[in-house]
Amino acid sequence: MIKLDTRLAEIKKMVDDGAYFTINRARQFGKTTTIRALARYLQEEYYVVSMDFQTFGHGNFGTESVFSKTFLGSFFRALKRFNPRISDELKEIIVNQNTDSTQEITLGVLFEKLEDILDVSDKPIILIIDEVDSATNNQVFLDFLAQLRACYINRDVYPAFHSVILAGVHDVKNLRRKIRPEEARKINSPWNIAADFKVDMSFSAQEIAEMLREYENDHHTGMNITEIAELIYDYTSGYPYLVSRLCKYMDEDICQKAGFDTKGAAWTKNGFHEAVKMLVDERSTLFDSLSEKLLSYPELNTMLRSLLFMGKAVAYNYYEPSINIATMFGFVKNQNNTMVVANRIFEIWLYNYYLSTAEMHQEEMYTASLRDKNQFIENGCLNMR
Repeated sequence: MIKLDTRLAEIKKMVDDGAYFTINRARQFGKTTTIRALARYLQEEYYVVSMDFQTFGHGNFGTESVFSKTFLGSFFRALKRFNPRISDELKEIIVNQNTDSTQEITLGVLFEKLEDILDVSDKPIILIIDEVDSATNNQVFLDFLAQLRACYINRDVYPAFHSVILAGVHDVKNLRRKIRPEEARKINSPWNIAADFKVDMSFSAQEIAEMLREYENDHHTGMNITEIAELIYDYTSGYPYLVSRLCKYMDEDICQKAGFDTKGAAWTKNGFHEAVKMLVDERSTLFDSLSEKLLSYPELNTMLRSLLFMGKAVAYNYYEPSINIATMFGFVKNQNNTMVVANRIFEIWLYNYYLSTAEMHQEEMYTASLRDKNQFIENGCLNMR
């Protein structure tokens, strides 16, 4: 595991300041891992209520009343589960609030009940909700966000959560557009009170090296820690899933392959490149998502093809829908106001993807590359000279 202490300290500063914010990162970027660690990190100073909307069924967002009852029940359970030492007064009000489970309640009533709890709490309460994407197609969730916004604005008058953290892939500020595309107010988000979340959640080469150093203390492979850490970072740009996956292959699989009969042989430059081949060839939800986006957004597909095969620079514009989507899912990034593929692993995968398509096989460039290949490839290696 990469040590998260520095990130947690940065996020805690935002919590201490009373910020309401969203952690938006691509799939498998360590959001849930960070949130769970953060809940433990904050427990001494705060009551932390950590919830997961993925545990809510579709029907739980059907009506205001159903959502409010489901949320309240989940809130109570999370409050007791993560904070076993809550005060007796807080325990009593939780029991009183939860006595009539048949009562129909609105969002207004829900927040009145939450205010009662916030009012008697002997510690500030932090609300964390993971997988908010599960609720993005529901108007009741937008109304819920509007209530949270009202709590934030009126926090100097009424009891309010000290800090609220929402986590997911999609930018919550875009939800109004997603649900009601035909309305003039479509770009107005009920979450416009959110502070900017600027914490870098990718892994640096130094952090990867620290993790490998702990591994080396256990396994004594004789690896060159600095070299392997820099290789991993060079190919992944610190994308957490890709870092972990490459390390897993080198630890468990490469040493089983011919020519790599020990862990020491696996943790070498050659072993690393074997792991890269395994990673880009595997079927994973991450690459499935990338493939799906290329099919769903033809303009993104065209831009990436031009970028990779023609060397055509593409100006980075966040408001271009295809670039926005590709950035949100972590496939591209802004580098000096130019769109670039986010890391070398994605770049290799994209080259493999395009070179396997029937459309590419019909192009003159593909035919020419096959015809001229022997001038540059010798024994499977690129003749650099």
